[in-house]
Amino acid sequence: MRRSFNKKKVVVLGILGVTTVAVGLFSIFQINANASGGYSEDHLEAPDYPFWHKKPYHSLDHGAIRRGFQVYDQVGKACHSMSYNYYRELVDVAFTEDEVKAIAAEQEGYKSDPDENGEVHERKGEINDKFWMPFANDQEARAANNGALPPDLSLITKARHGGEDYVMAILTGYRDPPHGVVMAANMHYNIYFPGCQIGMPPPLAKGLVEYEKEDGSGETYQPSVSKMSHDVTVMLHFSGSKDNDERKLMAMKSILCLWIATPFVYLHHRRIAAANKIRSFYGRSTH
Repeated sequence: MRRSFNKKKVVVLGILGVTTVAVGLFSIFQINANASGGYSEDHLEAPDYPFWHKKPYHSLDHGAIRRGFQVYDQVGKACHSMSYNYYRELVDVAFTEDEVKAIAAEQEGYKSDPDENGEVHERKGEINDKFWMPFANDQEARAANNGALPPDLSLITKARHGGEDYVMAILTGYRDPPHGVVMAANMHYNIYFPGCQIGMPPPLAKGLVEYEKEDGSGETYQPSVSKMSHDVTVMLHFSGSKDNDERKLMAMKSILCLWIATPFVYLHHRRIAAANKIRSFYGRSTH
């Protein structure tokens, strides 16, 4: 005899199935899963900062991306490249197309295509160009930075344990060295960097960048170091995860479809269970 499904059992199993799938999908696109707080033998682990985009149902802060690019453009690009990024990728994310064209045109030193005589000339940047490179090669970069090679920042939040938490912590972790700590030449004390000695001097200071107020007045103000650090970190996270918003939206749509499909799955099973019950009944009555 075939056992028919109990209605409550089917409902419970359906809910558990959908919930399991939902948790799995959220775990796929949950950002910064490797971030952890605590301590190591020679440095502090990055705190778990409350970035808006960490929530599974929150998009990136596009205002922060815009401000963060301003910080990178005015401060960071003097040392750090972002060689995997194109100016066009900022269109409708942080700037309009005309604004991006103007930003690209401010950069010089790009090489034109060879002309009819085979000569190459320098030109201004265009919207389809990669971000401006501060150095021609690694040797030039090391020579300008006391032998240290500034890392490319295109994928920095994916390349470092702790992701954006690590980047934010490094930018805000500079301190005066404790009494008795001997610093190596050209090194700076940072409580979140392994060994607490980092070759990069503090990159941000109040007054380096001016933000435009968001009230539409056109007035500007000088953001704090933590504010600039937050914004440039969000921009760097966007650089490494440009599909962040699309992945979350797709996951939410998938979960919604699963919830909509659940009652139909239940009704389908109920129909099969009823048919099996009838066949089972008539099967017994014929013997």
